[in-house]
Amino acid sequence: MSYYQGNDLKKITGGLKARHRDKRKFELGSPPTNTVLASEEERKIVRTMGGNIKVKLAKAQYVNVFIPGEKIVKKVRILDVENTPSNPQLARSKIIVRGAVVKTEVGLVKITSRPGQDGVLNGILVK
Repeated sequence: MSYYQGNDLKKITGGLKARHRDKRKFELGSPPTNTVLASEEERKIVRTMGGNIKVKLAKAQYVNVFIPGEKIVKKVRILDVENTPSNPQLARSKIIVRGAVVKTEVGLVKITSRPGQDGVLNGILVK
């Protein structure tokens, strides 16, 4: 199944617009990565436009935590996904996205990176 990100050919009123050209390769999308909490890490490498690569984090176990008081970064294990402000269902499914709050060995950490785009989990210590 393909993910088309071009014009949907619908008017605001619900009528149909005429197609002026066919679908193009650069209008093709992909499904969300849905980085899940797991016992081991897994990454996928995807080719993107221009021959570039994008690293997608499929399964996560660790997060790089910035501790503001000490001004250091530590790699710590994730214990649980506490909440996700964008969609509470993601927290119940243990899916980690940007802005999610996870429970770690050092405390609660808010995720600041995009794991489906960057291939790494970075966060800042909340408590």
